[in-house]
Amino acid sequence: MDTFRFAKPDMLYLLLLVLVLVVLWILGNRRRRLARERFGDTELVARLSPDYSSIRLTLKFIIRLTAFIFAVLLIARPQFGSRLEEVKREGVEVIIALDVSNSMLAADISPTRLERAKQAIAQLVDQLREDRIGLILFAGDAYTQIPVTNDYLSAKMFLENAGPDVVSKQGTAIGTAIDLGMRSFSPASDKSKALIIITDGENHEDDAITAARAAAEKGVVIHTIGIGSPSGSPIQLNTGGKTEYLKDQDGNTVITKLDEKVLQEIASLTGGRYVRANNTSLGLNEIYNDIGRMKKTEINAVMYTEYNEQFLIPAVIMFILLLADILIMDRKNHILRRLGIDQTNVKGKGR
Repeated sequence: MDTFRFAKPDMLYLLLLVLVLVVLWILGNRRRRLARERFGDTELVARLSPDYSSIRLTLKFIIRLTAFIFAVLLIARPQFGSRLEEVKREGVEVIIALDVSNSMLAADISPTRLERAKQAIAQLVDQLREDRIGLILFAGDAYTQIPVTNDYLSAKMFLENAGPDVVSKQGTAIGTAIDLGMRSFSPASDKSKALIIITDGENHEDDAITAARAAAEKGVVIHTIGIGSPSGSPIQLNTGGKTEYLKDQDGNTVITKLDEKVLQEIASLTGGRYVRANNTSLGLNEIYNDIGRMKKTEINAVMYTEYNEQFLIPAVIMFILLLADILIMDRKNHILRRLGIDQTNVKGKGR
């Protein structure tokens, strides 16, 4: 069965302009209507401008808007996969465990700890070629957001939704994230597996050090990135468009601090690297350079290697729409009106 894709999916963001164009059309149409009402009596103005047709103007706008939509689809390059092959790749499996607890909403790393981490991960995914990547989200528990894959586009899409609202239990369970990470690797050489943990290190839920020792015994290298300030920062919450700060049961503002000790020990036990993030660099590139020096494992994957361009259909539809726009005049057609078949001038008649 063929698979469908867009070769340039980022171009589909242009479809957001459709809403803008519709709003501008509505505002412009309202302005024209008010101008006619200010000019004089509505019926009198209609008799003075018999060729004016609001229906035609609306129809031409709809045609142009539809043509724009198909133009966007055209430049996004729709394709159908036509050839399925088993390909062999040499790479490393990398699983990123991202802390999405409330403490990651602190703004000591701009714009917030969580948003900065997501930006850096997205940039890393853009650099991947042969390696496979998986994503785990954790707070009071750990969840697989996306299993190890070489579908980098899907990985970035799932990453966008990462936040405290996608987990049911708050807290920071680093040990649980390590356990899930070890179970999430595919059956391959242990020397080609790396786990990257991005967190502020405030582990309250489990024994992360014991989990790290178990990972080391299985040959899993764990790199850790500490994100946040050791001096601490309040946790921002956006409520009803207002910025508030998380408070404890006594009404005191909660201050979240980076706990580097546990992250340094986890990295040391497994032969990984610890990096403290800052506003200029999260540290992912340094860690990925270390991962690049690991022994590569040959990975068999079944994937489409050839795609047929499907530009003809949207191109033809767009051409027909533009041709219709040219043929449909802004004003009523005198010849058709004399013949009584101008659709914008026909009145209901009984049979």
